[in-house]
Amino acid sequence: MGKSLPKLNQHRLKQRLTWIADPVKYMETAFKDYPDLFLAEIIGFGGRIVFVQHPVGVQQILTGERQNFIASGKVNGVLQPIVGSDSILLLNGDRHKKRRKLLLPPFHGERMQAYGKLVGDITMQAFEGLTPNQVFTGRKVSQYISLQVILEAVYGLKDSKRSQELRPLITKLSDIFRSPLTSAFLFFPWLQKDLGAWSPWGYFLRQREAIDQRIYEEIEERKATPDISRQDILSLLMSAKDELGNSLTLSELRDELMTLMFAGHETTANSMSWALYWIHQLPEVKRKLISEIASLGESPDPMAIAKLPYLNAVCQETLRIYPTAMITFPRVVQETTEVLGYELEPGQAVLGCIYLVHQREDIYPDAKQFKPERFLERQFSPYEFITFGGGSRRCIGEALAQFEMKLAIATILTNYDLALADNQPELPQRRGVTLAPARGVKMVFKGKKNK
Repeated sequence: MGKSLPKLNQHRLKQRLTWIADPVKYMETAFKDYPDLFLAEIIGFGGRIVFVQHPVGVQQILTGERQNFIASGKVNGVLQPIVGSDSILLLNGDRHKKRRKLLLPPFHGERMQAYGKLVGDITMQAFEGLTPNQVFTGRKVSQYISLQVILEAVYGLKDSKRSQELRPLITKLSDIFRSPLTSAFLFFPWLQKDLGAWSPWGYFLRQREAIDQRIYEEIEERKATPDISRQDILSLLMSAKDELGNSLTLSELRDELMTLMFAGHETTANSMSWALYWIHQLPEVKRKLISEIASLGESPDPMAIAKLPYLNAVCQETLRIYPTAMITFPRVVQETTEVLGYELEPGQAVLGCIYLVHQREDIYPDAKQFKPERFLERQFSPYEFITFGGGSRRCIGEALAQFEMKLAIATILTNYDLALADNQPELPQRRGVTLAPARGVKMVFKGKKNK
């Protein structure tokens, strides 16, 4: 018989409010007393859920899911208003497995090479309007890059009227949840009331409707005039069929496009902006990166850039220290079992806490310090470095996200001279269901580099 689960000694209401307002404080406070796992009472997962932040426990829940830990889309319901009920994030069992099989191919293999030049060109576009000594926020530039990559690689929209319409609509929808206060609308269903266009939820619904309208128009146009030469992800999804010969429905296509858009561009924008912060905060990191990138010579191949070891280490350390996703997808226990000597009952929801695993001093000494070298000196297991989750719910866009991040950073450091605008530290803050830089990384554009 296992031990009883340790419960966080805080009133339920305080836990829920702290989790929404300051998730880092919530997790780190719990970590002091419960370094391996604890029972939380937070909003968004049906109430009570077990946080696991020991890699052995994380491995157990991520690899034992077929037998006893079943990933359940139902406990991800907080995302339903954005991505829709037919999103892969909310599907279970065979439906999830089949959908994942349809979605995976465009994000791997030779498709990466096709995206290489695209990322470089879009990164250059993001800096076109800046003038010397102009102050800007790194997150806005990063958001432009990541969103435009989604619009072109996923939607296949390049400089079209629909692309120009979608970009501001998507940005506005994302920015609705830019603070802990507005993020609360996702966690408290009773706040989700349409009180008119000027009410927060009413504004959200109208932005979402405007995006949906343009998505459906694009799909209908492509159905009317098929073009088998198109290789964007939307076209590939429209032509994909499961083993029974069924295509995705209109609703399923819409929900997967919204999922790829928000799960893809929001997370990557956060990570790129954090990378810009650390690189320009630490001169030695910046110097080493510039030197390594320059070693490839003029106009290097994007795939060669992606293989640079120090650049990879900087990106990995960025994803470690403030992972944009704080937790893995929850699993539900099927029969009485033990995790790390503690007993879990059937129906209990459990998750891996990515943020707290990455803060463990026994895995990452001086965990609060940005040290890319740790990823050159040691190979971490998939349960010690879990930025992209694991098991059947591992992020399908992992390869594209890392490829995009590396190419964007290399393009920026090669072509532009930037600096942080001030010495204020950048701290993590809730943005929807992610962690983002609270101040957006304020920077100064010094100008283009002479080559």
